[in-house]
Amino acid sequence: MAKEFKIRTRNPELFLRVQKGHFATMHSHTNYYIDVTTQKYRMAEAKAVAREIVSFYRSNTIIDTIICIDGTEIIGAFLAQELTDACFMNLNAHQTIYILSPEFIGNGQMVFRDNTSPMIEGKHVLILAASVTTGRSALAAVDAIKYYGGDIVGVSAIFATVSECDGYPVTSIFNPHDLEGFISCKPHHCPLCQAGEKLEALVNSYGCSKL
Repeated sequence: MAKEFKIRTRNPELFLRVQKGHFATMHSHTNYYIDVTTQKYRMAEAKAVAREIVSFYRSNTIIDTIICIDGTEIIGAFLAQELTDACFMNLNAHQTIYILSPEFIGNGQMVFRDNTSPMIEGKHVLILAASVTTGRSALAAVDAIKYYGGDIVGVSAIFATVSECDGYPVTSIFNPHDLEGFISCKPHHCPLCQAGEKLEALVNSYGCSKL
């Protein structure tokens, strides 16, 4: 695998850590592995991500609940803190925000139990993901929130290749324009496979496993 490098921003704690190669996700092949591990689990980086994401929503969106997928709970907690900070003009000042993660049943469907579903029903819900590429995980979250009676205000991610999911806006800090020659496609349409390049690793939101 190629050496890891960073796509940097003006904030030294806000960057995208990537490797270039030939990788397989559950639903696609891509030529970049985007490693968001430290953004999810290191306090300074998670806080920097939250502060960047909050700029999309602070002054114009009511958010009652944040649904965290891909292990983004720490970012979600910092995002809720930013949204409710009375030092800024925002629609959530002094308000409580619920931070939830879905439970998954055997077929990958997201469910919420009786003790947490009231935190969705009738609430303005933001979906927070590490990345949105094929959009399948985000779409599963959309379907679940609709089922439990939530009002979806959008989807936000560190990295995304799409601008909408089932008609809901997707906002992200980074996108394919930040990655030269970025490819994400169905396995049978993969130009790297067609060129005879072997897969180097399996990747998902938990990390990377070399082949």
